[in-house]
Amino acid sequence: MKSFENLRGAGEKLAALVKAEYSHAPDVILAVIPNGVPVALPVGRELGVPVRGLPVHRTADGPVVFEVPPIPGLHVIVIDDGVETGAVARVVAAHLLKGGPASLTLAVPVCPRQSLAELALRYDQIIAIDKPLVHRSLAWHYLDFDTITETSALQLLANQ
Repeated sequence: MKSFENLRGAGEKLAALVKAEYSHAPDVILAVIPNGVPVALPVGRELGVPVRGLPVHRTADGPVVFEVPPIPGLHVIVIDDGVETGAVARVVAAHLLKGGPASLTLAVPVCPRQSLAELALRYDQIIAIDKPLVHRSLAWHYLDFDTITETSALQLLANQ
């Protein structure tokens, strides 16, 4: 059985969990563009926190983060559509930690247990709904893995 109807539905479920488990008053939510945006928006609404985009480009050499906003002293939540291999989450943490946040949390609908231990070395807190034993394609967890374009993600952010 699939855990999530679609990206927005995953965000609605994640919003309730983040509200219950998040240990700080968040200052900002950074949504990994593109698919993290529809997941992050319900969380932002639930917590009353602005959602900003975090552009991550996938290249042959791995993910690359662009345009990291200033976050010194802020409590930051990073949201994506889930963790497969953990590559994006690792690169994002490395970039954001250079900015000196007060705390850095990863909140995702899916994070395999194989990735949790390694990512826990980079993030102060990891909040995930599903924690499967093994890595699977993220699409496996969604009834409709309704991925969006970068343009659509930026439009959603502009209209929040």
